[in-house]
Amino acid sequence: MAKPNDEGGAQTPEEFAREELRRHREAAGLTQAALGERIFATGSYVGQMEGGQRRLRPELAAMIDKEFDTGDYFVRLSRAFRSKQVEDFAAVAQLERVATAIYDYSATLVPGLLQTADYGRAVMRGGNPTAPAEYVDGLCTFRLERARLLDDPVRPQLWVILHEAVLQTVIGGPGVMAAQLRHIASYVRAHRITVQVVPFSAGAQGVLGSLVSIMQFADSPDVTYSEGPCVGQLYDEVDLVRRHWQRYDLTRAAALSPEASLARIESAAEEYATRAQT
Repeated sequence: MAKPNDEGGAQTPEEFAREELRRHREAAGLTQAALGERIFATGSYVGQMEGGQRRLRPELAAMIDKEFDTGDYFVRLSRAFRSKQVEDFAAVAQLERVATAIYDYSATLVPGLLQTADYGRAVMRGGNPTAPAEYVDGLCTFRLERARLLDDPVRPQLWVILHEAVLQTVIGGPGVMAAQLRHIASYVRAHRITVQVVPFSAGAQGVLGSLVSIMQFADSPDVTYSEGPCVGQLYDEVDLVRRHWQRYDLTRAAALSPEASLARIESAAEEYATRAQT
């Protein structure tokens, strides 16, 4: 697990807290795995706290204080680890790289991992109509780099639920939509991902939120990322993650089968392709 970038010193309270955790652990002569054993976590989880991908939760901070005999020092520092509003999705991208499985739901847009360059650019430009081209290019490049995860033929497992509104919301014009939906269908036909479509007829049972992503790991607890307009937030609290799983399963049950979903996606792609030619 990568260490936080501390060249020049901590710049935020979160960075300071991460550095203090690492400094105390190394001063005690403990590896990440050894500290993890003493606080009922894995070494990978400790590394993720030190690297900024996981929050220093108060219950873990209390055990760390006991282990290092630091009073309530780390409990107080844990308050700096607030749930982040990650506009650039950097923390999410780091977790995606080590996830064994990702379960996405989207109500309006194709999730970033599956976006084509043209679709992604149209999304970015729509949300930043007056931004310089260099800014939009940077956002698009970052998103396409995330999508390279799917170059691996096996990991992570990706299961995506799309509300039918995603197929009907025209982003970038009919030609862009045709290419985007064919792009998704190609991954399904290659058996790389599983996609289900929630039809409008599913009603409230098929509504989970705007965008939700649940990530699983080989040796760490699940995390959930949820997104709304101009804000994204990571959760690793067990109860919240469990509730997201319950709602995800209900939504998955309300969706079309993977086979019927693929047919719906390919049918919509052909309709857009026809419209693009007229």
